Amino acid sequence: MNIKLVVVGKLKEKYFKQGIAEYAKRLSRFCKFEIVEVPDEKAPESLSDAQMAQVMAKEGERILSKIKDREYVYALAILGKEWTSEAFAAEIKQLTTYGHSDITFVIGGSLGLDSAVLKRADTQISFGKFTLPHQLMRLVLTEQIYRAIMINEGSPYHK
Repeated sequence: MNIKLVVVGKLKEKYFKQGIAEYAKRLSRFCKFEIVEVPDEKAPESLSDAQMAQVMAKEGERILSKIKDREYVYALAILGKEWTSEAFAAEIKQLTTYGHSDITFVIGGSLGLDSAVLKRADTQISFGKFTLPHQLMRLVLTEQIYRAIMINEGSPYHK
């Protein structure tokens, strides 16, 4: 199984890097795990709707350039489907059972994801209505992927 995170922007805080590195190391026993960062589009603080759309479109193009046709894509979106950890684990297990060995998760920039990325996604998922910093979301998502694999392995980690 190959799991990839395509994310907008660079990870800056050392403590996030350390947390993600720990889960990436744990995941390496079960899958190939990689994080692909694409540059965020520089923009002024206050943007018009048209400028926001332009920024999201440029970031969207960068994201889509990192996704191959065969990849099953989850886009993180506020209006996406919410799951329990167990249901998420079951979804991952079903995907891999039925031939989807390349799974990609997409985290957009501060303005969200362009409609082209949302259309490309096979599934939109949400971690709730809270707004989380994108760097923290990387850590949370990586942990949840690890948790899903541990659930599927029958590990006591989830308890």
